[in-house]
Formats: sequence, structure tokens, C-alpha cells
Amino acid sequence: MIKVIFDEKNKRSVAYDDNLIIGECDYTENEKVFNIYHTKVSKDYQKMGIAKKLVDTVISNAGKLNKDITATCSYAKKVIQNKK
Repeated sequence: MIKVIFDEKNKRSVAYDDNLIIGECDYTENEKVFNIYHTKVSKDYQKMGIAKKLVDTVISNAGKLNKDITATCSYAKKVIQNKK
């Protein structure tokens, strides 16, 4: 079963298939903003919606922590624009 968790300590969301890391979405943080700069999913798990779940997890947690969200990662930029 694929599970996505928010790893605030390491500034990322991570997708697992059991204990195997299959994707991650990394961000930087300042006082007001999370900036997603990298999203990657292992080749065998692409086209399954995992990248979107990773980005959505960071976006959701940014909101819970009262942070704005931006992205220099092209994929994350598209996800954020589609939410507006």
C-alpha cells in the first residue's frame, strides 16, 4: 500500500510503498513561505498520481502552519496554479 507522509523535520513529503521510498517532494521554508523546489517519483511508480499527492501534502501542511506556498519546481507550479 502506498502511503504519503509529511516530514517537517527534513522539509519534505515522502511516498512509501511499504518501507520503500518511492518519491519525495522537497521544499525550503522561511518565516512566511514554503517553496517547493523538487518533486520526484521512482520510474516504476510514475503516472499513478503520486507526485500530485506529494505536492498536495506539502500544500496542505503549509496551510496548517499558516505559510504561503510557492514553487520553483515546474511540476509543483502547475499543481499550485490548478488550485487557484
